[in-house]
Amino acid sequence: MLEAVIFDMDGLLVDSEPLWRRAEQRIFPRVGIELTDAMCMQTMGLRVDEVVRYWHERQPWEGYDFEQLAEEIVAAVVDLVQKEAGPMEGVEQVLRFFEERKFQIALASSSSTRLIDAVIDKFGIRERFGVVQSAESEPYGKPHPGVFITTAGKLGVEPTDCLVFEDSFAGLIAGKAARMKVVAVPAAEEYDQGRFDIADLKLGSLLQFDEDCLGRLREEGG
Repeated sequence: MLEAVIFDMDGLLVDSEPLWRRAEQRIFPRVGIELTDAMCMQTMGLRVDEVVRYWHERQPWEGYDFEQLAEEIVAAVVDLVQKEAGPMEGVEQVLRFFEERKFQIALASSSSTRLIDAVIDKFGIRERFGVVQSAESEPYGKPHPGVFITTAGKLGVEPTDCLVFEDSFAGLIAGKAARMKVVAVPAAEEYDQGRFDIADLKLGSLLQFDEDCLGRLREEGG
């Protein structure tokens, strides 16, 4: 029986993916890498340290350590979030939907705790989550399922009793690998990509999730 729901953050609760791209495009030139929007999309859903390693493997640099670069990217995103970020449509409605049905609610993000705190405090939604978990404390980030499995453990529920909301393919893979039901809410430009069809449910917006959606997920073995 589905009894807990776990939300990703970037691109799902907060419209931060454009801010990540701007931050990466601002910081990576310091090591000689000019990133296009399409290049940034290749690492969507990964932890920032994994993004740094990803590009170092492809365009190695010297004299700038990974941790410093990652910290500068996060600082740039936090600054942009505090100045510009707004919630994605449907955030309040979907949180209220699960609160009314007595679900346990958690957040599990690839982002650092610093950025998670900046977002949920700006939106005033910290108290809506029983567990807030960053993948920075995991050996591996998404698409590894570790952050979701850890979150389920902290909630005190089995992974198979959890429903995950994700916008990225890496997050979708992580949720499926954790044996959770996954609702994919891809960005508009990715919605028609066939790879998202492995989700248990695919939506164009959080606003589309309703009682019928929950019923279908439960009928399929939730």
